[in-house]
This record gives sequence, structure tokens and C-alpha cells, in this order.
Amino acid sequence: MHPKTVFGRRLREARERRGLPQDKLGVLIGLDEGCSSARISRYESGIHEPPFPVSTKMANILEVPVAYLYCADDEIAALLLAVSAIPKHLKSKALLEISDVIAKYTKSKN
Repeated sequence: MHPKTVFGRRLREARERRGLPQDKLGVLIGLDEGCSSARISRYESGIHEPPFPVSTKMANILEVPVAYLYCADDEIAALLLAVSAIPKHLKSKALLEISDVIAKYTKSKN
């Protein structure tokens, strides 16, 4: 079954990218082993959406920004993943460079 929600699609993509089965992800966020696979499946299929604190736990385990799980725009989601992969000590520099690119782009449109 294909995910019916942005959240479900992003969750499945992130989980598969990390190579985690549904049941293992469920256990890692604190669900009982007996229901963990079914619960994650419901999140991925869009039947249920987890409370935000649970989404945050899953994002941390999957090593993605929680905003990625909710991002409807594929290109912005890809940017979120790329920016999150930048080492912490380089993020300020990267932000300045990205801001420069945006400023140049905005000037050229005017």
C-alpha cells in the first residue's frame, strides 16, 4: 500500500533509507514489540498520524529533521536533508552561503 499522506511517505522513505524494519522502529520509539509493526504501518499508510513528540522520536532515530517528515515539497524536503547532513560546526557558514545565493537570485529576478 502506498502512503496516503506526506508524513507517511516521508516516514517510509526515511525508514527504508536507514534500513530499519517497521517493528524495529516501533520498538526504538518505545512501542510494545507485539504492536510496533502495525502502528508504524498505520503511520506510513496515513491511517493514523502520531503525536508530535512521537514524530520527533522517530525523526531522531531516523536521523532526519522532524520538519522533513511533514514537508509537502519534495525539493524543500531534499534541502532539509542536505542541510541536516552538514556538520554542526559548518552550519553557520553554510547558512551564510545559502543566504548569499538566495540574495543573488532575488536581485536577478527584480
